Amino acid sequence: MSDELPQASQVPPAAVMRLRGPLRREDFTAARARRIAEEVLKRGAVPLMSEEARQASLAAVRASVPAETDVWVFGYGSLMWNPAIHVVASKRAHVRGYRRNFCLTMSVGRGSIDRPGLMLAIERGGSCAGIAHCIAAQDVESELSILWYREMLTGAYEPRWVNADIEELGRKRVLAFAINRSHPRYEASLNEDQVALRIATAEGLLGSNRDYLYRTVAHLAENGLRDAPLARLAARVEALARETA
Repeated sequence: MSDELPQASQVPPAAVMRLRGPLRREDFTAARARRIAEEVLKRGAVPLMSEEARQASLAAVRASVPAETDVWVFGYGSLMWNPAIHVVASKRAHVRGYRRNFCLTMSVGRGSIDRPGLMLAIERGGSCAGIAHCIAAQDVESELSILWYREMLTGAYEPRWVNADIEELGRKRVLAFAINRSHPRYEASLNEDQVALRIATAEGLLGSNRDYLYRTVAHLAENGLRDAPLARLAARVEALARETA
């Protein structure tokens, strides 16, 4: 998870290098988004989500949050272990009606043009275990703004309110970022073998695609959570990685 970076042909090298290591809240600003967008236009590539569209998306979600109300955000990938926003609580959570899926192609970060990788998203069907983070009411405006520069850089995700069963708290409405099926980076027709092969062989400036998968599985296990299809995928990728080494 995380709308990590645009395609390789669209990203200035300096912008990529700044994202080595853990993501920081300082990495997600309007200035950074503007620099990347300007570079994209210079190269004649497909434009990123415009600042106007990004702010309109954020405003629509903010308008749906009652005043002085905490906001819960659902993490199913790197947002689980590195939210890069200020939160006051993090708890195990389960969302029904959406499943975790490697369905967002990427040719930078943890992939390349020759060997594109895949990023996590959630889409309709099944269920998904993860971590829900609570943003305190007084921090909602600042933290959602940061979150939008993290997840909504290219428009590959759609913010949605979904119901989650949160540990000790029961059913709550949470904000989740689901795949935008109309986005050109959405991979709708890959089978399990194709997904495993791409993850096993893709590498980029931020590391290997398989390490991202392994870390997701490990973090779920550390929190007593399990995603059986993801665990099977990790075993398949590990075997393929050994075969292709």
